[in-house]
Amino acid sequence: MALVALGVTGGIGAYKSVEVCRGLQKRGHDVVAVMTRAATRFVGALTFEAITRRRVITSQWKPGANADIEHIAIADDIGLLLVAPCTANVIGKFANGIADDFLSSLYLATKAPVLIAPAMNTNMLDHDAVRRNLRTLATRGVRFVEPGEGYLACGWIGKGRLAEPDDIVAAAERILAPRDSALRGRRVVVTAGPTFEDIDPVRYVGNRSSGRMGFAVAAAAHARGANVTLVAGPTTVEPPLADEVIRVRRATEMRDAVLRAAEHADVVIMAAAVADYSPVEAVPEKIAKTDAPMTLTLQRTPDILADLSQLSNRRPTPLVLVGFAAETGDLLRKAREKRARKNVDLIVANDVTTPGAGFEVETNAVTIIGADQEQTLPLQSKARVAEAILDRVEQLLKTRTAAAKH
Repeated sequence: MALVALGVTGGIGAYKSVEVCRGLQKRGHDVVAVMTRAATRFVGALTFEAITRRRVITSQWKPGANADIEHIAIADDIGLLLVAPCTANVIGKFANGIADDFLSSLYLATKAPVLIAPAMNTNMLDHDAVRRNLRTLATRGVRFVEPGEGYLACGWIGKGRLAEPDDIVAAAERILAPRDSALRGRRVVVTAGPTFEDIDPVRYVGNRSSGRMGFAVAAAAHARGANVTLVAGPTTVEPPLADEVIRVRRATEMRDAVLRAAEHADVVIMAAAVADYSPVEAVPEKIAKTDAPMTLTLQRTPDILADLSQLSNRRPTPLVLVGFAAETGDLLRKAREKRARKNVDLIVANDVTTPGAGFEVETNAVTIIGADQEQTLPLQSKARVAEAILDRVEQLLKTRTAAAKH
């Protein structure tokens, strides 16, 4: 098992770091806590010392011999540097090579993998400077645990809350005990969010999809070493870091982007809630309100999943295709029929009337339906659902690779 340096920075989510520490220990890892001065205002160093049975590092000016190179010694020993929570301030230090405390010096000194769990106010997370710093860290190989959404300490509701300890520990474990992922080096296309079909310049036909499920799949695929292209409709949630993010609005735009990306892909996962109908013609000026009823004529939008199936059939090596079925009743029958009709490998089915599942929430409950196996997942985080979906995708890739050798 590994020695993990757990960096704790000055945010209200610091109390969750105690559970992260416990979770790492339960998986057999040793933990040394490194706290910034601000972090000690939220959680006492004595708490981590009692749990880890190690001296908690709160300063780079420890008295005694060789104190000035302690960060080098730890940098050589650790198997992972995990920072949870990681504030905007520390993200900025890491990205710009500022080493003015023990934690930032440790980041520069270590050759171990680095995993950070950002946590901050929504506007801070969305600020160009923070987004730029996150992109800089991503290009250096730093990995991330996406923040959650909900009530923040400042009283706002939005994205920025520290991820749950179980999800942080699971992400750390994937780095510390890496498996030979069948997705490593593969090209994966993921769609997310709704499409908006314009009626006039201010009105549209759409749905309540937030994009969270597709974003979770894209983030998980990227963490497994895949080259991820994310095609996202208009979402209010910030997309995760991916190799390429393509923004679209309408179903036709999503179809064109997906088919282009799929030409060189191995896997396509259609998590987007694509509008089934669009107005026959968008009116160029806002429709004036009158007392008379208004008739809106709609037409079918492109069937992207069916188009992908046809593309796959023309290829020497078929795509692994995953579709989603959001239903409000008779879930399994409809999902099984959709999988057969669309000729795809997997359908992820969920009942959007189930409390806590479906649109605009961070959790989901699904059934993953394949040709010879159905797997029902209870209500859990969309990050965990994404991992289960990718496990099934990896099974399919391994089976096809083995079959091609015979």
